Amino acid sequence: MTNKNAHNANDRFGGSSSRSISGIYTFLLVFTSIFLSACSEINKPQPEPFYAETVPPAKQEFRWSNGKAPKSFDPAKASAAPETDVARALFEGLTNTDSKTLKETAGVAERWISSNDFKVWTFFLRENAKWSNGKPVTARDFVRSWRRLAEMGDEAAHANLLSNFAGLPARKAELPETADDADFLLNSITNRSSPLIPQSPDNSNTSVPQIGIAQNSNSARPTPDTADSEAENKLGFIAETDFILKVTLTRPDKDFPKLVAHPIFSPIHGDGREFEKPDTAIVTNGAFGITANGTDGITLDKSENYWNRNAIKIERVRFVPMENAEAALEAYRRGELDAVTNGEFAPLALKLLSPYRDFRRTTFSALNFYEVNSIKPPFTDRRVRQALSSAIDRERLTEGDLEGTTQPALSFLPFGTLSHLKMSQDKEKARDLLDESGFPNGENFPVIKLLINRNDTQQRIARSVARMWKQNLNLETEIIVKEASEFEAARKSSDFDLIRRGVVFPTANESANFRAIFETDGQIPVPPPAETTDSNNDSHDKPAAEPDAAPRTANSVEDYSLAFAEENAIFECNAIPLYFPVSYSLVKPYVSGFELNSLDAPSLKDVLIDNNWQPEKVKGES
Repeated sequence: MTNKNAHNANDRFGGSSSRSISGIYTFLLVFTSIFLSACSEINKPQPEPFYAETVPPAKQEFRWSNGKAPKSFDPAKASAAPETDVARALFEGLTNTDSKTLKETAGVAERWISSNDFKVWTFFLRENAKWSNGKPVTARDFVRSWRRLAEMGDEAAHANLLSNFAGLPARKAELPETADDADFLLNSITNRSSPLIPQSPDNSNTSVPQIGIAQNSNSARPTPDTADSEAENKLGFIAETDFILKVTLTRPDKDFPKLVAHPIFSPIHGDGREFEKPDTAIVTNGAFGITANGTDGITLDKSENYWNRNAIKIERVRFVPMENAEAALEAYRRGELDAVTNGEFAPLALKLLSPYRDFRRTTFSALNFYEVNSIKPPFTDRRVRQALSSAIDRERLTEGDLEGTTQPALSFLPFGTLSHLKMSQDKEKARDLLDESGFPNGENFPVIKLLINRNDTQQRIARSVARMWKQNLNLETEIIVKEASEFEAARKSSDFDLIRRGVVFPTANESANFRAIFETDGQIPVPPPAETTDSNNDSHDKPAAEPDAAPRTANSVEDYSLAFAEENAIFECNAIPLYFPVSYSLVKPYVSGFELNSLDAPSLKDVLIDNNWQPEKVKGES
């Protein structure tokens, strides 16, 4: 402190001008100490650990808002929440999906085996699986339900998931977006007139090594000798006995049990007409059954006939519809809900909710990416495709234009055995690759035609990517915006260099997910095999594909294994992943077993309400 300041301080506090500087310091030190001590006596408000701490319900009742009221209880029409959530509670397929690991677990099938080439699968149904009317669930129920699923055509959800079943017509894997607000969705059904046309499956004799669930010694009773139609016998799924279901695939799929865990593959008891009549009692085979359905929501009670009834802890589930996320948030705050999922929260709300421990973020199983027109020069050269991919800073993209509401996609899938493989993000490496391909510093490289749909978010992303290509590679980009009606036509005519696409992965089956990204007209292009392989996935150590080489298609088991390998997909860069969407939820602290996951497929079978839960005491409370 200067002398002038010391003098002012003396005057301010009424001291003598002859008082020493050290005396003033002593006074200020004591004053500050007393002031801080007094402040410490005032309890500073502590932030609440949870957004809403409320008294848990007295019973094992779970109140869940997962969006608006479901449009149908028909599992064949369950494409997303809330329909998928209700379908999983009411119906059970051959297998289930573990909410934590996304692995397949036993459902109506207690065990299964496959042929050596993973094309023929045999499921052994448990004999104590029953419908809610007490009748047994049989293999014939699955055959009838899956036949109906195929015959529904576009009325069924995710009909492309049937594309690998022998005896069914091939279906394409993608369609253009149909709405601007479907930021990452891509409809997966194309052929609008696709009647069931049975074909002869390849039923070659193969050995059947045991996989999955352990065997038991129960023998299956033969199916009664009823008159199956000739068409049914030619389907790729047949009931060999009441409790043995055999499925034949056209292509190998080592993860097929994960595929049939999706709700659309659940059996139904009737012919489906019961779902069209609101007053008709629906026969179900899941852990819960409908006891009430009104404007205030749907009430499900634990089923009396479910084979694993004793393992279900909650007695009742109430699906409470909400018109929007704000209404659900307020109801959760008031203690009227135990969980909120499937809500579209505004960015500001997400920032306000993020500190609370009952707020959860989950990477969603969907991908936004740019498909590269790899049959059009200079994009036939893999080095060019890799350069474009490596020049994109995905973290900057998601944190900037997408305001932290997404996760950067450094792989093609957010989960699975190969999701640890990462896309390269190295602008120096990108420049080297472009130089090697004959375009040093971007010289003589044509203007990139980037085709996107009319969506504000996608236009912001495209502008950011174009800036990165300009800054890092000195490449120019023309962003072409198309309406939904024009989008697919441009893709089919290859009138683009790169095109924005988005797919949702409804199952944990990696083969089906890769087909959704790469399959075109029922086939997946496979590049010529590389001469060298290295575990670090370093493109400099691998030979470039011939620029004008004709594309091959995956026909053999080996080719298909290659086509589905994410390592190869990353290496070839026929698609450039950008980001994974994120889903958000709120779950009360007294709820356990309600696991959120990438598939947006929480299971009610493990949910437990801690009726004795108490909020944490604030420090200092008696």
